[in-house]
Amino acid sequence: MTGSFWWDLLIGIAIALLATWLVLVIALVVARPRGGLLKEALRVLPDVLRLVRRLAADQELPRGVRVRLWLLLVYLAIPIDLIPDFIPVLGYADDAIIVTAVLRGVVKRAGLDAVRKHWPGSDDGFAVVVRLAGLS
Repeated sequence: MTGSFWWDLLIGIAIALLATWLVLVIALVVARPRGGLLKEALRVLPDVLRLVRRLAADQELPRGVRVRLWLLLVYLAIPIDLIPDFIPVLGYADDAIIVTAVLRGVVKRAGLDAVRKHWPGSDDGFAVVVRLAGLS
């Protein structure tokens, strides 16, 4: 393209990173909770984070579930978001969407009883988690 190997390599890497980022953004849009569930997910997010921490520490759960939960906690602790906060709507909601997607997998694999056992919030909040997990 440019005639220089290093510039061509740099441009290729930049294009690959941009394409990967766009695919991840599209995946987030597809996986987001529908209707008013996104607003509810943001409302119960603090309780869900405590739930994720408790589930990740539960040795009775399958190792694969605990690994996913720890990876989720690491992602949430990193200050760099997949979607920057200045992007409208999805900027602040990306964490809630990712937590929801992981929680759906955890409920399918570990069962709703394990989630209920570790739920730190109210019964209304748990009802929201059940809807987020796609069980309603």
